[in-house]
Amino acid sequence: MMRQYELVDRVRKYNPNANEDLLNRAYVYAMRAHGAQTRASGDPYFTHPLEVAAILTEMKLDDATIVAAVLHDTIEDTAATRAEIDEIFGPEIGALVDGLTKLKRLDLVSKKAEQAENFRKLLLAIAEDVRVLLVKLADRLHNMRTLHFVNPDKRARIAQETLDIYAPLAGRMGMQLMRDELENLAFKNLNPEAFALVSTRLADLRNDNSELIGAIEAELAEELRKRGINAEVRGRQKQPYSVWAKMERKSVAFEQLSDIFGFRVVVDRVEDCYAVIGIVHTKWPSVPGRFKDYISTPKQNDYRSIHTTVVGPGRQRVELQVRTHDMHDIARNGIAAHALYKDGVAPALSQESSAYQWLKRTIDMLADGDSPEEFLEHTRLELFHDQVFCFTPKGRLIALPRGATPIDFAYAVHTSVGNSAVGVKINGRLAPLLAPLANGDEVEIIRAETQTPPAAWESIAVTGKARAAIRRASREAVRAQYAGLGRQIVLRAFERAGKPFGDDKLKLALPRLARSNIEDVLAAVGRGEMFSGDVVKAVHPDFKEERKTAAGRRPDPGWFKMQKAAGMQFKAPGSTGHALPIRGLRGDLPVSFAPDGGAVPGDRIVGILTPGEGVTIYPIQASALEGFDDQPERWLDVRWDMEGAPELFPAKVVVAGINEPGSLGAIASLIGETGANIDDVQFNKISPDFREMIFELQVFDLKHLTDILSRLRALPMVHRVERVIG
Repeated sequence: MMRQYELVDRVRKYNPNANEDLLNRAYVYAMRAHGAQTRASGDPYFTHPLEVAAILTEMKLDDATIVAAVLHDTIEDTAATRAEIDEIFGPEIGALVDGLTKLKRLDLVSKKAEQAENFRKLLLAIAEDVRVLLVKLADRLHNMRTLHFVNPDKRARIAQETLDIYAPLAGRMGMQLMRDELENLAFKNLNPEAFALVSTRLADLRNDNSELIGAIEAELAEELRKRGINAEVRGRQKQPYSVWAKMERKSVAFEQLSDIFGFRVVVDRVEDCYAVIGIVHTKWPSVPGRFKDYISTPKQNDYRSIHTTVVGPGRQRVELQVRTHDMHDIARNGIAAHALYKDGVAPALSQESSAYQWLKRTIDMLADGDSPEEFLEHTRLELFHDQVFCFTPKGRLIALPRGATPIDFAYAVHTSVGNSAVGVKINGRLAPLLAPLANGDEVEIIRAETQTPPAAWESIAVTGKARAAIRRASREAVRAQYAGLGRQIVLRAFERAGKPFGDDKLKLALPRLARSNIEDVLAAVGRGEMFSGDVVKAVHPDFKEERKTAAGRRPDPGWFKMQKAAGMQFKAPGSTGHALPIRGLRGDLPVSFAPDGGAVPGDRIVGILTPGEGVTIYPIQASALEGFDDQPERWLDVRWDMEGAPELFPAKVVVAGINEPGSLGAIASLIGETGANIDDVQFNKISPDFREMIFELQVFDLKHLTDILSRLRALPMVHRVERVIG
């Protein structure tokens, strides 16, 4: 276990002005707080926070972060309190420890919905101070280093979570050293046989090629020295997990990989980077399409280097990365490198780095109302994808995941640009909105302000931001349609009641309707979640519907309720069963269902009045209702009243399937097993191999019908199943 003086010495090596008293107090406080607690390995628990602090000293982080690492488990696992931490160590450290305590309580090793919600909380917690993330990643790294002491089931879950969330998150923060070790430790625990095999092959390859690697390093270093460039040339080898992932992704054998070895050239100045490229490309032929300049266009995680591949000594393909020492620090430690002590002075941890900006943009998505599962899906997409870099016509750089389309580009520029996109020009030429973008493309989005994004775009978009915005726009469009229908229903209700209506009056009644705005009220009425009569009463509390039914009297119909199927009569809410007359008619009003498809309980329904004939009931989505749009006086608000014995209701279903013996019998048997009746069946021959069957059924309700459709779709001979609504 690391001693007290060793912790102080570690910090003072890079920060001679370290607060030794603060570090000593944290060491003693945490040691006493954890007392006799032990870990799964049997070691004293206090060794864990000390090792986390040691990992952070390797990143040369500030005193507050080191102290927070030492204390990070005290509030959660001991009798220590936030108030006590604030009093002894100050509010800055108290806030860091409190943020880490909240993360400690998250159980990301859980089923998907819980994991997704907890991931949202994780990002929200680290948004206030990114140092919380650095301590959390160091905490996860030490836990992974000691994972072999945990039972196998829990070990696999933790390793998978590390591979899914923590390693990619470290990569997005530019912390490549951290990411590599987390990935390899997770790989070792999830697939020990594959890890051992790849590691052995890599070790054998390194031994077999050690002389060649040394020769290339020496020749390249000498060539640069002769040109007056001070450079460090180092050979490097891919990590086991990265090799395995590429083998899996490209379905290739180990022997087919040509980029296991590469070389890194580290120089003093940015101009030296380009000079090295000039020298290398002059001496050895370059491989076309293998040059990438991440210095002029850095990655979103702040990574900067120039990549190239040449046919070098011995006709070997040689991959080169060229960067400065500062770029090398950022490539290894990412966002933590912004807090590196240089000459005993620590700059402020940059809140404006590209990596941190990505984190803030990701957190901004939380406010858009997506479900936790959607958020986790979108964030994983952005964590894992490589990038392409495109430009707006004004030269703004837009970084996108590989495979992104102009749709993703439009939403990356601004949500309003994506929502109004109707076309695109790529490099000055008209192109499809579905065309994949390539590095260096100039993209000009063609817009139309009246455009609404098609819902199908969601399955095409690659970025989480685009998918979330498309889904949100689709929801808003549907809500606007329901609000329009609701307004018509409410207007007719006020007309029947003989009461004035206005948005200003409805706004005053919002508290009584438990809605925050007028659109919510109208949409609720349109969806059938709120009764239009309740809106009238909320606006005019003194209004009372008359329910007189004596002969010759004509009551307001209001909101009718349906009770029976064939030949049923409307009933007033709370009535005793007698028929309710309709304004302008005498006696009971006959009711029938729409001739093509009917309606079942669970459908949102409306009634169409035909004088002298009665009322026909339609599902709200029936296309036949369009024929009555210009006759609002014939529309009646109705709803189901299913009290009493269950009844069967008409529904029509079309089934397209393979034309083979026994198919009709299998379909009919399945329908019979569900408890539904078949009134009629018609056949349409689509082709010699396929036929279409139209079933007229009797079902109990929408749930019953949905179950039948679902079970029919599962039959092997069935190609398509749809409900018919006239």
